[in-house]
Amino acid sequence: MEPRRMTTTFLILLSFSSCLLALPNIEGYDEMNRLRELMKSQRSSSTLHHGLQTHPASKKTYSPVYVGPQNGQMEADKIDELPGQPEGVNFDQYAGYVTVDPEAGRALFYYFVESPQDPSTKPLVLWLNGGPGCSSLGAGAMVELGPFGVNSDGRTLYANIHAWNIVANVIFLESPAGVGFSYSNTTTDYELSGDKRTAEDSYTFLVNWLERFPQYKTRDFYMTGESYAGHYIPELASLILANNKIMNRTAINLKGVAIGNAYIDDDTNTRATYDYYWTHALISDEAYKEIRSKCTFSGQSYTPGCVSALTAADAEVGNIDYYDIYAPLCKDPSKTTHLTKLEVDPCAGSYTWSYLNLPEVQKALHANVTGLWYPWSRCSRFVGFRGNWTDAPDTLLPTIKELISSGISVWLYSGDQDSVVPVTSTRYSIDMLGLGIESSWRPWYIDGEVGGYVVGYKGLTFATVRGAGHMVPSYQPERSLTMISSFLEGKLPPLV
Repeated sequence: MEPRRMTTTFLILLSFSSCLLALPNIEGYDEMNRLRELMKSQRSSSTLHHGLQTHPASKKTYSPVYVGPQNGQMEADKIDELPGQPEGVNFDQYAGYVTVDPEAGRALFYYFVESPQDPSTKPLVLWLNGGPGCSSLGAGAMVELGPFGVNSDGRTLYANIHAWNIVANVIFLESPAGVGFSYSNTTTDYELSGDKRTAEDSYTFLVNWLERFPQYKTRDFYMTGESYAGHYIPELASLILANNKIMNRTAINLKGVAIGNAYIDDDTNTRATYDYYWTHALISDEAYKEIRSKCTFSGQSYTPGCVSALTAADAEVGNIDYYDIYAPLCKDPSKTTHLTKLEVDPCAGSYTWSYLNLPEVQKALHANVTGLWYPWSRCSRFVGFRGNWTDAPDTLLPTIKELISSGISVWLYSGDQDSVVPVTSTRYSIDMLGLGIESSWRPWYIDGEVGGYVVGYKGLTFATVRGAGHMVPSYQPERSLTMISSFLEGKLPPLV
C-alpha cells in the first residue's frame, strides 16, 4: 500500500473550500453534473474548446514505463471482508494502490473482484467511469455493475445478482490521480490532468498490475466503461496496441472494447442532444426551430445567437434527471426508500458516499487516508471540475477507426433514456464512420421481451439497452449483463 503525504500547500488550498467539502452532492461534484459542466464550459466562449488541443492517442514511439517491485503485493491487497457485506460471498476481492510515477508520488487506486465460478477461465475486464474525474469505485463498482450495492443505511451492503463478475474478473480503476482514493504527492499534478496523461498513467497501472497478478498476463483482456470513457478507452486501447506493436510482443492481450453512451464527438453530441430533446417532447417546436436556424454544429464555433438558443431550450427542459429523462429525482436520502433491489434508487449515490467515508470501510479497502481530512467524493474536487482539463481531442472517431482496423472487437452501446450522451449521438457518430452493415438492425430479447436493439457493422457492433439511462448497468442490470455477456462471447445479443 502506497503512503499518502499531504503537503502544506495542499492543506491550505483545501481549507478555502472546507465549508463545501462536507456536502456529498454539491452541484458539479457528482457525476450527474460533471459532463454537462464540461460541455457548458466548452460553449461558453466563441470556440468550443478554448485552448483544448486535438492530439493523437499514441505517438507510435515506445517510452519504457516505470515498473515497480510487486512481490507480495497481491497478498497484501486481498480484502478479508468488507464491512456490512452479505453472507455467502464466494469470490476473492482485492484493493490497493499501484504507483505510476515514483518521483511525483503518483498512485492509482483499484478495486478488483474475481468471478465466483472458474475465475481462471474467465476474461479480465477493466471498467472506467467518465466525468472526467469521476470514480469507478463509487459509481461503477458500488452503484452499477459491481458485486455489491449499498443499502439506504449507508453502512451495509446487498448482493447484486446481476454483477458483471459473474462472467468476468473485473478491475475498477480510479483514474486519473486526484479521483476517489487515487492521489499524487505533487499537487501540481492535478493541474496537468487531461486525456494524454490519463491514458499514459492507466497504461503504466496495467503493466504494473499484471506484474502483481501474473496469472492474468496472458488472459484475454477487455475494456468497458461509459460516458467520458468514450475518450479514456479508445486512447488507452490505441496506446496498448501501439506499444504491443513497437515492442513486438503482447504486453497486454487486448481483445475488445465496449463503451456505453460514449462521449466521442463534440459536434454530433451537442446536435444530437437537442434533437433528442425535441423528439422526446422535452422542448417546444419554437425552441427547436430557433436552434436549427442559429446553430450549425460544425466548425467548433458557437455564435452568441446559437448559445442563446441552446440556453433557452435548456430552460424549457426544467428540473429532470438528464441522465434518465423518465427517472425520479432524489428528494431526501435520509428517508428509507421502499424500492426493490431491482429498481433504480435515485439516492444510491448518497448511500455510497456515506459508506465509502466510513473509517472501517477505508481500512478494509486499504485506502491510505492518513492526513486526508476531506471526505471521499464520487467526482474529484481537483481534476475535471468546471472544465479544469488540459487536453482533449474534439473527436475520437479517427481513433475508433484505428481500433476497428486493428481487428479487435469494438462495441458501442446506449441506454435509450439518456439525454446527455443520447442514442442519437452514437448513431450520428457511427454514420460518420461510413461502415457497411453486416447484420441488419433487429431486436434482441431477454425473458421473452425486447431487451434492446442491435446492428452489426463491418468492424463495429451497436446495441441499445431498452429502458436504460446513462448508467446502463444501474438502470437495467439484467439486460446489461446479457448484453455484456454477448460482447465477451463474441456474438450478438440473443434473438430469442
